[in-house]
Amino acid sequence: MNNIYDLVIESTSITDSSKYYWSYQYRLSRDVIVPYLLKNNAFSKNSTVVEIGCGEGGVLTALVEAGADRALGTDIDPGRLGIGKKTAEIAAHNIEYETHNITTDNPISQWEGTADLVILRDVIEHLDDTAQSLKNLKKFLKQSGFLYITFPPYQTPFGGHQHIIKKFWGKIPYIHLLPNFIFHKLISVGHPYDVAEIKRLQNIRLTPKKFMIAVENAGFEIIKSEYYLLRPVFKIKFGLPPIKLTPIAFLPLVKTFLSLEASYILKCKM
Repeated sequence: MNNIYDLVIESTSITDSSKYYWSYQYRLSRDVIVPYLLKNNAFSKNSTVVEIGCGEGGVLTALVEAGADRALGTDIDPGRLGIGKKTAEIAAHNIEYETHNITTDNPISQWEGTADLVILRDVIEHLDDTAQSLKNLKKFLKQSGFLYITFPPYQTPFGGHQHIIKKFWGKIPYIHLLPNFIFHKLISVGHPYDVAEIKRLQNIRLTPKKFMIAVENAGFEIIKSEYYLLRPVFKIKFGLPPIKLTPIAFLPLVKTFLSLEASYILKCKM
């Protein structure tokens, strides 16, 4: 492990649970996201990068370490942003953090039109208006900038986020596709906040098809798309190698029902 990683992990000012989340974000970014974006020419040194829903800021830490010159992380949770600020101080990185809701809040004026790259990792499926959120994201980007988005499609095994209830039924795939009166009964054992979020995601139901329509309506084009049976983050969390479905994603229902992660690189239409 490198020095920055060790400094954060050994810090006494950050809780173990926050270190866990920061750590897997950082390793995912360092080992997967940065190489992938470099390979596809969506990231380069001296870039300005923005991450929406950045949590503790691990992804941004690795991007700055890889050469990003300036970075912004936004989230609706000020507590997680506070951890991001602490890790940026420890790493001596030029990362700003702002509380911001991409769907409802006005753009952060000093960052309009500045970003070479904007990242949303497992965020877009939580946003009530996908197309409007994409239009708001565009305000951060330079005309030549890239947007990198990943999300679990709704109709895939755990696309309903039932796993967040931390009970037996949360471990069962596809139960979110059952009739509402059954599904809502099964998840009712969870924390009320988690149950409410699961029901909200049920209303959004973001699928690859819906996402592509929103992309078109927002004035973006898809540069690269990938679909995974086993997500890259599973290697960090569980030691499981990623398995791509991209070669067979053209087959009916593969993207819709089997892809645990859909991944896209977008660019503004000229």
